[in-house]
Amino acid sequence: MSEVQNVLFIMADQLRADHLSCYGHPYLQTPSLDALAARGTRFDRAFVNSGVCGPSRMSYYTGRYPSRHGATWNRVPLSVNEITLGEYLAGQGRELALAGKTHIIPDKAGMERLAIDGASELGILLGRGGFTELDRYDGHHAPGDESGYPAFLRRHGYDSADPWTDYVIAAVDAGGQVVSGWNMRNAHLPARVAEPHSETAYMTDQALDFMKRRGSQPWVLHLSYVKPHWPYMAPDPYHKLYTPDQCLPVLRNREELENAHPVVAAYRQQEESVSFATDECVRVVRPAYQGLIRQLDDHLGRLFDYMEGAGLMKNTLIVFTADHGDFLGDHWLGEKELFYDTVQRVPFIVMDPSAAADATRGRALDDMVESVDLVPTVLRALGKPGPGHRLEGRELQALLHGRDAATPWRDCVYSELDYSFRQARVLCGKTPQNARAWSVRTDRWRYVYWLDEREQLFDLQADPDEFQDLGASSAHAQTRLALRERLLEWMLRGKRRTTISDEAVEKGTNAHKRAGVYFGQW
Repeated sequence: MSEVQNVLFIMADQLRADHLSCYGHPYLQTPSLDALAARGTRFDRAFVNSGVCGPSRMSYYTGRYPSRHGATWNRVPLSVNEITLGEYLAGQGRELALAGKTHIIPDKAGMERLAIDGASELGILLGRGGFTELDRYDGHHAPGDESGYPAFLRRHGYDSADPWTDYVIAAVDAGGQVVSGWNMRNAHLPARVAEPHSETAYMTDQALDFMKRRGSQPWVLHLSYVKPHWPYMAPDPYHKLYTPDQCLPVLRNREELENAHPVVAAYRQQEESVSFATDECVRVVRPAYQGLIRQLDDHLGRLFDYMEGAGLMKNTLIVFTADHGDFLGDHWLGEKELFYDTVQRVPFIVMDPSAAADATRGRALDDMVESVDLVPTVLRALGKPGPGHRLEGRELQALLHGRDAATPWRDCVYSELDYSFRQARVLCGKTPQNARAWSVRTDRWRYVYWLDEREQLFDLQADPDEFQDLGASSAHAQTRLALRERLLEWMLRGKRRTTISDEAVEKGTNAHKRAGVYFGQW
């Protein structure tokens, strides 16, 4: 295999790890991603650093945990002081191109403070998190000028001022009425948009056009799909590929509702959880969710076939993952955010074309990996070492190229939640300053520390489905204490001195006399 010339970083939105056939789904077949895993390496225990789109993606992009990069929820701008993958790659002839979703919010106040014109070349780049946007499409509202998708739809006959709302996330019911995909009761209907004009097909075309334009020139592409995120509307025939009986059983029991953690109980009062608590919602939505995933896999197959024919599989590092999972009714919850493996664990497949990766090619690894590992892994693949004083992730090549038994790997992962923007905060009587939580997950335990609320603890060995909360169990007090101390140590070791490198610190240690300062001498 050749060395790495290009990087393709693929992200699906709200995709559960257990919803790929290579991760064990018994009915949902994903042959394209299965083939990628067979050609590369599948990580069975990959976790996000936040169960929310925005902060999770910012950890992927910066290599830093949410409490360090500061973009702790979807509406929080990424500080102009943070450095993203695109900036690390600058000057190498490999700009970071984006096709799809990012969730980056510009730090307008930060740019104004530094007198940076937001309309300048620098301002635009900073506002986009270092991405050169081929087509930005976040997919949760009607796309605007940042995307060519509305014009594309109109060119193909979808005559509407808002074709996304009127066709892409709409359907026609049995009575001939146009109905909205925002209402999950309609998820069993086919979207009004034809499959070749759907979101997933369109963004795949953007990626193909980009690769064809680049030819033999090196490139880095972040291909970021909005599906299978809601609205759960799949085009024909993907809306009808699966029946409710071909979906995973919902994981929940009545005991979870008794003496539930106050914040979790508040989340269960939010509309999405009330809906998904019904059997009907689960049976209607889950088949559509699976259809969207199968559609995604089919289009990735189209992309991979082109890459194979163009020789790009021989020199392109491919990473496939997701920003978080989706409850889909598990634990009596909808959406994401909270600290269950259903949401926190994601698929993570890496195809490293270099010969050194032959050591793990076709294997599934059980080592714990995190979102923050993406940036250092890409930088190493391209021969550009990352700044150790900023990056908090690890280079996955240490595992991909054959793990040295003498070199320890992490034995736990961390995640964070800022629920300030959610109704749950109001229901719990919290302020924007104390609606926060942090979690550490080890092989056996999932521990959650909530500000001004009781802890949570799950024994993943005895209770892998995370039904029994041991947060108030007197028998587990010492376990909680040990995990709380581990969480505290992780927080204290965070990389916050980001304006000077470790090398500069070492060079400047005990150097006052070289600088002409002679304090303390007799």
